[in-house]
Amino acid sequence: MLSCFSKMDGEISGKEVGNEDMKSIGSTAVVALISKDKTIVANCGDCRAVLSRDGSPMPLSHDHKPDRADETERIESAGGTVINWNGFRVLGVLATSRSIGDRYLKPYVISVPEVTITSRTESDEFLILASDGLWDVISNEMACKITRRCLQGRAPRRFSSSSPLNHTSNAALAAAVLAESALARGSKDNISVVIVELKKLIK
Repeated sequence: MLSCFSKMDGEISGKEVGNEDMKSIGSTAVVALISKDKTIVANCGDCRAVLSRDGSPMPLSHDHKPDRADETERIESAGGTVINWNGFRVLGVLATSRSIGDRYLKPYVISVPEVTITSRTESDEFLILASDGLWDVISNEMACKITRRCLQGRAPRRFSSSSPLNHTSNAALAAAVLAESALARGSKDNISVVIVELKKLIK
């Protein structure tokens, strides 16, 4: 995980597109590797992975916000500052303390992901991977509640099988409902959502 994030960061930071310098381009990322007995999550930035286990949400990542105590200390030790400018931001600019790219803010913003390894159990229901556009307006508990209803075939009526939104699975439907719910709650950031049904993978 560490080497993959580092390689991607190097590829983005070292490129130019036409006359556009890529130094101000960046992205957060959360990825998961699911084996028969482990769920491995790597997170860089303010995306989040949340596991639903036995009906309760269980975060498998921790948001990299500039005002997180250990992140503030790391940034200041590198010579940077965290400024509260319409929210806490690195140098008053970026609202996340880790990302892939964003070369102009290095070494304060780093691409090193935090990795968690969680043993799987038969109580694991599903995993939600989503960007901060979802988590800014929907709690872990609410996201799990909405997802569970969709996976049980109890999605809101407007997302019925007759809907123009033609989903290939209940998991895809749950992701769409979460994204729509975030928009309805006024989210103004990127909203990317992936749902993984773990019950189907336990065997």
